[in-house]
Amino acid sequence: MDQAMVECVPNFSEGKDMGVIKQITDVIEAVDNIRLLDVDPGAEMNRTVVTFVGPPAQIKEAAFQAIRKAAELIDMSKHQGSHPRMGATDVCPFVPVSGISIDECVQLSKEVGQRVGEELGIPVYLYEKSAQSPERENLAIIRQGEYEALPEKLKKPEWKPDYGPADFNAKAGATVIGVREFLIAYNINLNTRESKYATDIAFELREKGRSARRGNTKPFYFKGGTILKYKQGSYPCGSCSFEGKTMEETIDHCKKEHDYDLAALLKLNGISPQHPEGKSVKKPGRFDYCKAIGWLVPEFDRAQLSINLTNYKITSMHHVLEATREMAAERGLIVTGSEIVGMVPYPALLETGKFYLRKQGRSVGIPIRDILETAVQSLGVRDVTDFDIDERVLGLPKNTDAPLIAMTVEAFTNEVSRESPAPGGGSIAALAGALGAALSSMVANLTANKRGSEAVDEPLNAAAEEAQDIKQQLVNGVDADTNAFNAYMAARRLPAATDEQKKIKKQAEQDGLKQAVRVPLKTAELSLKAIEVARTVVQFGNPNSITDVGVGAQIAYTGVKGGVYNVLINLKDITDAAFVQEMKETCAALEAKALDALSSVLNQVEDAIR
Repeated sequence: MDQAMVECVPNFSEGKDMGVIKQITDVIEAVDNIRLLDVDPGAEMNRTVVTFVGPPAQIKEAAFQAIRKAAELIDMSKHQGSHPRMGATDVCPFVPVSGISIDECVQLSKEVGQRVGEELGIPVYLYEKSAQSPERENLAIIRQGEYEALPEKLKKPEWKPDYGPADFNAKAGATVIGVREFLIAYNINLNTRESKYATDIAFELREKGRSARRGNTKPFYFKGGTILKYKQGSYPCGSCSFEGKTMEETIDHCKKEHDYDLAALLKLNGISPQHPEGKSVKKPGRFDYCKAIGWLVPEFDRAQLSINLTNYKITSMHHVLEATREMAAERGLIVTGSEIVGMVPYPALLETGKFYLRKQGRSVGIPIRDILETAVQSLGVRDVTDFDIDERVLGLPKNTDAPLIAMTVEAFTNEVSRESPAPGGGSIAALAGALGAALSSMVANLTANKRGSEAVDEPLNAAAEEAQDIKQQLVNGVDADTNAFNAYMAARRLPAATDEQKKIKKQAEQDGLKQAVRVPLKTAELSLKAIEVARTVVQFGNPNSITDVGVGAQIAYTGVKGGVYNVLINLKDITDAAFVQEMKETCAALEAKALDALSSVLNQVEDAIR
């Protein structure tokens, strides 16, 4: 089971005085087992986003200490900045990373919130998944009116804090705490210093949309026509020329004709759907789970869209970037690049890389690093700041426990040749299968997405992508085989002086042997898949590279045989007869399928070169 790990991303209302920020991050780093990942200050926003990870207990302590230190050092009565804010620690979200459920994380957030309220006297509101009512799920709604509205807001029963006093804390303001999905803080840069132009596009992107206008709204929506207002007997639609006589009529129209919930949109903008009279008509933005504003960033000397993507699985970076590029061009603007603030999840960057590869008519069946670098280049995230994939991508697959595959070819070959029993045939079998899959991927990519290849692009692109997945699993298997063997050897070294120790040792050896069997079995299964991919590639691939497919299939067959050999050699010492029989039958079936697939590939290769 994974070690429980939580990410915390507090936003502090100080972005100019790095001495203050350093004191806050110092108390975070002073907590054991906490790793500070990123500190991102913004002078114009006068706000700093800090990212750190750690086990639950330590995360709770570090978050509390940071909130306490911020309350000591930051005076909200003197704060000015372009970003919406209501407290010294404006928002403190927790994000489950691994080994912890959403519910467990929610409980964690409540414990922090209660402590902040009781010990520091700061009003605390719970939001997102920690919210106690639907009305408090959305941060934007909680923060409406910002710090300046707190004195009156706290007097209202409906805005009683979840924790802490319902009294105005002039120095610290109020803090919002909760659990959310991973939020990608993403900024898009424009070739202009006019912040209104960035805001114009941001309002088109964001979920809460904007005030609707009628008249000449092209190319800049904010310059055209007049803002529509709701009034008694006249309830215009913000998306077309329809005008309802009642609010209910307009709500029904928006759902039927435009497929959006107008009542929910109005609530998101702080407007009562029952009594909207006198308020501006709203039209939705393009993307759900997207919050965006525009501003000028003096240190970059350009305007920027500041975007929070609260569910990247639905709306991710490439979605908003492509829409922004389209709208920027309509306005005579150019997107010069973008910026990822803090960390980005590995799956999000991977999908963005695949999106642009497909957009370019290229295969996504290439090494993961190449896909990620495509994403980085396509997004232009090195436009105004540096971006290091190893440092900024959360959950990036790393071979930290894989010393063998990190070696040079010469060093690995030398290591195999030494007198130690590992790495041995199992690791070599995994490497053989990986090389076989790699060759199929190579030929598929050499053939597909070229002029005249349209008829074979679909099967070859799919083959390349599958081959890359097989290759990566087998590369990991190079070290996994050695580690499994080492586990068995460790069991053999256990003491056996007493009957109880002998019993424990025997069971550990049996468990170690079964593990040593399962790993090479996986190698054989994956290597068979590599040969099956080669059957597709030999059929549709470039005839000039057909021998490469043959070499790949042949060496992948070595992966099958090597995996099977390592299964069978370890069965003789396993006392579980049913397990032994099952493994023998499985290996026989694997060999038969592999030989059939290999013969099919080699026959086509040899027919072609005779």
